[in-house]
Amino acid sequence: MSGAEPAICIFVDADACPVKEEIFRVATRLGLRVVLVANAPLRIPRNPRFEAVTVARGQFDGADDWIVAQIGPTDIAVTSDIPLAARCLEKGARALDAKGRVYSPDSIGDALAGRELMAHLRAMGEMGGGPPPFTARDRSTFLQRLDDLVQAIRRGRR
Repeated sequence: MSGAEPAICIFVDADACPVKEEIFRVATRLGLRVVLVANAPLRIPRNPRFEAVTVARGQFDGADDWIVAQIGPTDIAVTSDIPLAARCLEKGARALDAKGRVYSPDSIGDALAGRELMAHLRAMGEMGGGPPPFTARDRSTFLQRLDDLVQAIRRGRR
């Protein structure tokens, strides 16, 4: 089977993902499979390459566990959940968040540490609010990074 492109699937931690439409557009253009995993049913475009998976409600980390069980080395996880990204990287997959931040084995440790620090500061009342608003620039960066990851997989590069 030399010369064949690897089968690439984009697994989406979909409950609060703001870039679903962008993922559908890229996947349609590049002929990729997309699996959205959520705690509640989702509406998705009619496309045989798109699938929505609903995990049991109240099952803590159920969507994460399902994604990790399915994902492989030629797949991409789209998630803002840093521990999930780390688990996907351990399986050899790629991972990025909705703002286009690509997680790698080299960067995930810092991301996990930063997450813990922010949780600690919020618990102490030192920080309020959530992340900055999602922007058009974030959307553009996401699209570019997703395309970069797909091309890297197709070229057989990490």
